[in-house]
Amino acid sequence: MQAVIQSARGPFLILTPMCVLAGVGAVVEQGIAVQLTDLLLVLLGAMCAHISVNALNEYLDFRSGIDLHTQRTPFSGGSGGLPQHPQEAGGVLMLGIVTLAITILTGFYFLFQGEYGLLPLGLAGVVIIIAYTRPINRSPWLCLIAPGFGFGLAMVAGTGYALGASDSATLWLAALVPFFLVNNLLLLNQYPDIEADRAGGRRHFPIAYGVKNSTLVFALNLLATALTIVIGVALGSFPLWSLLALAGLIPGVIAWRGAVLNGADIGQHPQFMAANVVANLLTPALLGVTLIVF
Repeated sequence: MQAVIQSARGPFLILTPMCVLAGVGAVVEQGIAVQLTDLLLVLLGAMCAHISVNALNEYLDFRSGIDLHTQRTPFSGGSGGLPQHPQEAGGVLMLGIVTLAITILTGFYFLFQGEYGLLPLGLAGVVIIIAYTRPINRSPWLCLIAPGFGFGLAMVAGTGYALGASDSATLWLAALVPFFLVNNLLLLNQYPDIEADRAGGRRHFPIAYGVKNSTLVFALNLLATALTIVIGVALGSFPLWSLLALAGLIPGVIAWRGAVLNGADIGQHPQFMAANVVANLLTPALLGVTLIVF
Protein backbone atom coordinates (compact mmCIF):
# COMPACT_ATOMS: atom_id res chain seq x y z
CA MET A 1 0.00 0.00 0.00
CA GLN A 2 3.01 2.31 0.10
CA ALA A 3 2.56 3.67 -3.43
CA VAL A 4 -1.18 4.12 -2.87
CA ILE A 5 -0.58 6.17 0.26
CA GLN A 6 2.17 8.20 -1.43
CA SER A 7 -0.06 8.96 -4.43
CA ALA A 8 -2.42 10.97 -2.21
CA ARG A 9 0.48 13.43 -1.72
CA GLY A 10 -0.39 13.98 1.94
CA PRO A 11 1.86 17.01 2.63
CA PHE A 12 0.08 18.94 -0.14
CA LEU A 13 -3.44 18.26 1.12
CA ILE A 14 -3.21 21.10 3.64
CA LEU A 15 -3.95 23.45 0.74
CA THR A 16 -7.54 22.20 0.70
CA PRO A 17 -8.62 23.37 4.18
CA MET A 18 -6.93 26.74 3.54
CA CYS A 19 -9.09 27.23 0.45
CA VAL A 20 -12.20 26.01 2.26
CA LEU A 21 -11.40 28.48 5.06
CA ALA A 22 -11.51 31.36 2.57
CA GLY A 23 -14.93 30.14 1.42
CA VAL A 24 -16.18 29.84 5.00
CA GLY A 25 -15.03 33.40 5.62
CA ALA A 26 -17.17 34.62 2.73
CA VAL A 27 -20.15 32.72 4.17
CA VAL A 28 -19.70 34.19 7.65
CA GLU A 29 -19.37 37.67 6.13
CA GLN A 30 -22.94 37.26 4.86
CA GLY A 31 -24.13 36.57 8.40
CA ILE A 32 -24.86 32.90 7.76
CA ALA A 33 -24.37 30.42 10.58
CA VAL A 34 -22.19 27.54 9.43
CA GLN A 35 -23.46 24.12 10.48
CA LEU A 36 -20.66 21.81 11.64
CA THR A 37 -22.06 18.79 9.80
CA ASP A 38 -22.22 20.68 6.53
CA LEU A 39 -18.72 22.06 7.04
CA LEU A 40 -17.33 18.57 7.64
CA LEU A 41 -19.04 17.29 4.49
CA VAL A 42 -17.59 20.17 2.49
CA LEU A 43 -14.14 19.34 3.82
CA LEU A 44 -14.65 15.66 2.99
CA GLY A 45 -15.71 16.38 -0.59
CA ALA A 46 -12.95 18.92 -1.16
CA MET A 47 -10.26 16.68 0.34
CA CYS A 48 -11.39 13.72 -1.74
CA ALA A 49 -11.31 15.87 -4.87
CA HIS A 50 -7.71 16.83 -4.11
CA ILE A 51 -6.70 13.21 -3.42
CA SER A 52 -8.46 12.07 -6.59
CA VAL A 53 -6.66 14.45 -8.93
CA ASN A 54 -3.34 13.59 -7.25
CA ALA A 55 -3.87 9.83 -7.54
CA LEU A 56 -5.17 9.91 -11.11
CA ASN A 57 -2.28 12.16 -12.15
CA GLU A 58 0.18 9.76 -10.48
CA TYR A 59 -1.34 6.74 -12.20
CA LEU A 60 -1.50 8.29 -15.67
CA ASP A 61 2.02 9.76 -15.44
CA PHE A 62 3.30 6.30 -14.53
CA ARG A 63 1.44 4.67 -17.42
CA SER A 64 2.75 7.27 -19.90
CA GLY A 65 6.32 6.86 -18.65
CA ILE A 66 6.71 10.47 -17.50
CA ASP A 67 7.30 9.37 -13.90
CA LEU A 68 10.21 7.22 -15.03
CA HIS A 69 12.16 10.18 -16.40
CA THR A 70 11.46 13.08 -14.04
CA GLN A 71 14.09 14.45 -11.70
CA ARG A 72 12.07 14.50 -8.50
CA THR A 73 12.08 17.36 -6.05
CA PRO A 74 9.97 17.62 -2.88
CA PHE A 75 7.48 19.65 -4.95
CA SER A 76 7.55 18.17 -8.45
CA GLY A 77 8.08 14.98 -10.40
CA GLY A 78 5.48 12.84 -8.64
CA SER A 79 5.85 10.88 -5.42
CA GLY A 80 8.01 8.16 -6.96
CA GLY A 81 5.83 5.48 -5.39
CA LEU A 82 4.76 3.67 -8.55
CA PRO A 83 8.20 3.44 -10.19
CA GLN A 84 9.33 1.69 -7.00
CA HIS A 85 6.14 -0.39 -6.59
CA PRO A 86 4.61 -0.81 -10.07
CA GLN A 87 2.40 -3.66 -8.88
CA GLU A 88 0.34 -1.12 -6.93
CA ALA A 89 -0.80 0.80 -10.02
CA GLY A 90 -4.29 -0.67 -9.82
CA GLY A 91 -4.61 0.43 -6.21
CA VAL A 92 -3.61 4.00 -7.07
CA LEU A 93 -6.18 4.07 -9.86
CA MET A 94 -8.84 2.73 -7.49
CA LEU A 95 -7.98 5.43 -4.93
CA GLY A 96 -8.51 8.08 -7.60
CA ILE A 97 -11.85 6.61 -8.67
CA VAL A 98 -13.23 6.06 -5.15
CA THR A 99 -12.32 9.52 -3.90
CA LEU A 100 -13.84 11.07 -7.03
CA ALA A 101 -17.05 9.12 -6.35
CA ILE A 102 -17.12 10.44 -2.77
CA THR A 103 -16.66 13.99 -4.06
CA ILE A 104 -19.57 13.56 -6.45
CA LEU A 105 -21.79 12.06 -3.74
CA THR A 106 -21.14 14.96 -1.37
CA GLY A 107 -22.00 17.31 -4.21
CA PHE A 108 -25.31 15.51 -4.74
CA TYR A 109 -26.06 15.85 -1.03
CA PHE A 110 -25.83 19.63 -1.19
CA LEU A 111 -27.80 19.73 -4.45
CA PHE A 112 -30.59 17.80 -2.73
CA GLN A 113 -30.48 20.46 -0.01
CA GLY A 114 -31.32 23.03 -2.68
CA GLU A 115 -27.86 24.54 -3.14
CA TYR A 116 -28.14 24.58 -6.94
CA GLY A 117 -25.44 27.22 -7.42
CA LEU A 118 -22.98 24.42 -6.70
CA LEU A 119 -23.92 22.49 -9.85
CA PRO A 120 -21.93 24.28 -12.61
CA LEU A 121 -18.85 24.65 -10.41
CA GLY A 122 -19.07 21.02 -9.33
CA LEU A 123 -19.40 19.76 -12.90
CA ALA A 124 -16.44 21.86 -14.01
CA GLY A 125 -14.41 20.57 -11.07
CA VAL A 126 -15.13 16.95 -11.96
CA VAL A 127 -14.12 17.57 -15.58
CA ILE A 128 -10.82 19.08 -14.41
CA ILE A 129 -10.09 16.10 -12.15
CA ILE A 130 -10.69 13.63 -14.97
CA ALA A 131 -9.10 15.59 -17.82
CA TYR A 132 -6.20 17.36 -16.09
CA THR A 133 -3.35 14.92 -16.72
CA ARG A 134 -3.87 14.34 -20.44
CA PRO A 135 -6.21 16.67 -22.38
CA ILE A 136 -5.68 19.76 -20.21
CA ASN A 137 -1.92 19.33 -19.99
CA ARG A 138 -1.75 19.44 -23.78
CA SER A 139 -3.27 22.94 -23.85
CA PRO A 140 -0.93 25.61 -22.42
CA TRP A 141 -3.61 28.10 -21.42
CA LEU A 142 -6.06 25.54 -20.04
CA CYS A 143 -3.24 23.93 -18.07
CA LEU A 144 -2.28 27.34 -16.72
CA ILE A 145 -5.70 28.21 -15.29
CA ALA A 146 -7.16 24.77 -14.47
CA PRO A 147 -5.46 24.44 -11.05
CA GLY A 148 -6.65 27.87 -9.95
CA PHE A 149 -10.14 27.17 -11.21
CA GLY A 150 -10.28 23.93 -9.25
CA PHE A 151 -8.93 25.25 -5.96
CA GLY A 152 -10.07 28.85 -6.26
CA LEU A 153 -13.34 29.20 -8.12
CA ALA A 154 -14.70 25.67 -7.66
CA MET A 155 -13.48 25.03 -4.11
CA VAL A 156 -13.85 28.49 -2.53
CA ALA A 157 -17.03 29.57 -4.30
CA GLY A 158 -18.32 25.98 -4.13
CA THR A 159 -17.83 26.03 -0.35
CA GLY A 160 -19.80 29.25 -0.21
CA TYR A 161 -22.73 27.86 -2.20
CA ALA A 162 -22.74 24.55 -0.32
CA LEU A 163 -22.96 26.39 3.01
CA GLY A 164 -25.82 28.62 1.88
CA ALA A 165 -24.11 31.77 0.66
CA SER A 166 -25.55 33.81 -2.17
CA ASP A 167 -23.63 35.54 -4.94
CA SER A 168 -21.57 38.39 -3.57
CA ALA A 169 -18.45 40.35 -4.39
CA THR A 170 -16.89 38.96 -1.22
CA LEU A 171 -17.38 35.35 -2.32
CA TRP A 172 -15.96 35.78 -5.80
CA LEU A 173 -13.10 38.06 -4.77
CA ALA A 174 -12.16 35.52 -2.09
CA ALA A 175 -12.23 32.81 -4.77
CA LEU A 176 -9.89 34.81 -7.00
CA VAL A 177 -7.14 34.86 -4.37
CA PRO A 178 -6.35 31.11 -4.56
CA PHE A 179 -7.22 31.16 -8.27
CA PHE A 180 -4.15 33.24 -9.06
CA LEU A 181 -1.95 31.66 -6.40
CA VAL A 182 -2.66 28.00 -7.21
CA ASN A 183 -2.07 28.72 -10.89
CA ASN A 184 1.37 29.88 -9.78
CA LEU A 185 1.84 26.83 -7.58
CA LEU A 186 1.49 24.37 -10.45
CA LEU A 187 3.24 26.68 -12.92
CA LEU A 188 6.47 26.82 -10.91
CA ASN A 189 6.34 23.11 -10.14
CA GLN A 190 6.41 22.41 -13.89
CA TYR A 191 9.84 23.99 -14.37
CA PRO A 192 11.94 20.99 -13.26
CA ASP A 193 9.81 18.58 -15.33
CA ILE A 194 9.91 20.41 -18.67
CA GLU A 195 11.97 17.85 -20.59
CA ALA A 196 10.24 14.79 -19.13
CA ASP A 197 6.81 16.34 -19.75
CA ARG A 198 7.72 17.27 -23.32
CA ALA A 199 8.87 13.71 -24.02
CA GLY A 200 5.61 12.43 -22.52
CA GLY A 201 3.46 14.48 -24.89
CA ARG A 202 2.54 17.34 -22.60
CA ARG A 203 2.45 20.95 -23.77
CA HIS A 204 1.95 23.09 -20.70
CA PHE A 205 2.81 26.78 -20.48
CA PRO A 206 6.57 26.53 -19.79
CA ILE A 207 6.96 24.10 -22.70
CA ALA A 208 4.94 26.22 -25.11
CA TYR A 209 6.16 29.70 -24.15
CA GLY A 210 9.37 29.17 -22.24
CA VAL A 211 10.52 29.75 -18.69
CA LYS A 212 11.08 33.50 -19.08
CA ASN A 213 7.49 34.15 -20.16
CA SER A 214 6.21 31.75 -17.52
CA THR A 215 8.08 33.70 -14.83
CA LEU A 216 6.46 36.89 -16.13
CA VAL A 217 3.04 35.25 -15.81
CA PHE A 218 4.01 34.19 -12.28
CA ALA A 219 4.70 37.82 -11.40
CA LEU A 220 1.41 38.96 -12.96
CA ASN A 221 -0.50 36.38 -10.90
CA LEU A 222 1.12 37.69 -7.73
CA LEU A 223 0.19 41.24 -8.70
CA ALA A 224 -3.38 40.18 -9.52
CA THR A 225 -3.66 38.52 -6.10
CA ALA A 226 -2.50 41.69 -4.33
CA LEU A 227 -4.90 43.84 -6.38
CA THR A 228 -7.79 41.49 -5.61
CA ILE A 229 -7.20 41.89 -1.87
CA VAL A 230 -6.82 45.67 -2.10
CA ILE A 231 -9.91 46.02 -4.29
CA GLY A 232 -11.87 43.84 -1.86
CA VAL A 233 -10.97 46.15 0.99
CA ALA A 234 -11.60 49.30 -1.06
CA LEU A 235 -15.08 48.07 -2.03
CA GLY A 236 -15.90 47.13 1.55
CA SER A 237 -16.19 43.47 0.57
CA PHE A 238 -13.26 42.62 2.85
CA PRO A 239 -12.57 44.23 6.24
CA LEU A 240 -9.56 46.52 6.54
CA TRP A 241 -7.78 43.78 8.47
CA SER A 242 -7.78 41.64 5.32
CA LEU A 243 -4.83 43.70 4.14
CA LEU A 244 -2.88 41.39 6.45
CA ALA A 245 -3.29 38.75 3.75
CA LEU A 246 -0.83 40.75 1.64
CA ALA A 247 1.87 39.53 4.03
CA GLY A 248 1.21 36.03 2.72
CA LEU A 249 2.47 37.14 -0.69
CA ILE A 250 5.98 37.88 0.59
CA PRO A 251 7.05 34.23 0.21
CA GLY A 252 5.57 34.35 -3.30
CA VAL A 253 7.83 37.27 -4.18
CA ILE A 254 10.78 35.25 -2.86
CA ALA A 255 9.71 32.35 -5.09
CA TRP A 256 9.45 34.69 -8.09
CA ARG A 257 12.96 35.97 -7.41
CA GLY A 258 14.17 32.38 -7.32
CA ALA A 259 12.54 31.72 -10.68
CA VAL A 260 14.22 34.80 -12.18
CA LEU A 261 17.63 33.73 -10.88
CA ASN A 262 17.43 29.98 -11.58
CA GLY A 263 14.88 29.45 -14.35
CA ALA A 264 14.33 25.78 -15.19
CA ASP A 265 16.98 24.81 -12.61
CA ILE A 266 14.82 26.03 -9.72
CA GLY A 267 14.30 22.41 -8.68
CA GLN A 268 17.89 22.46 -7.45
CA HIS A 269 16.90 25.27 -5.07
CA PRO A 270 13.84 23.85 -3.28
CA GLN A 271 13.68 26.73 -0.81
CA PHE A 272 12.11 28.86 -3.55
CA MET A 273 9.52 26.22 -4.40
CA ALA A 274 8.79 25.88 -0.68
CA ALA A 275 8.26 29.64 -0.47
CA ASN A 276 5.68 29.35 -3.25
CA VAL A 277 3.81 26.71 -1.24
CA VAL A 278 3.85 28.93 1.86
CA ALA A 279 2.32 31.81 -0.11
CA ASN A 280 -0.47 29.49 -1.28
CA LEU A 281 -1.25 28.37 2.25
CA LEU A 282 -0.79 31.60 4.17
CA THR A 283 -2.62 34.09 1.95
CA PRO A 284 -6.07 32.43 1.75
CA ALA A 285 -5.77 31.43 5.42
CA LEU A 286 -5.17 35.02 6.51
CA LEU A 287 -8.00 36.22 4.29
CA GLY A 288 -10.40 33.61 5.67
CA VAL A 289 -9.51 34.36 9.29
CA THR A 290 -9.95 38.12 8.86
CA LEU A 291 -13.34 37.59 7.18
CA ILE A 292 -14.48 35.40 10.08
CA VAL A 293 -13.06 37.45 12.95
CA PHE A 294 -13.59 41.01 11.70
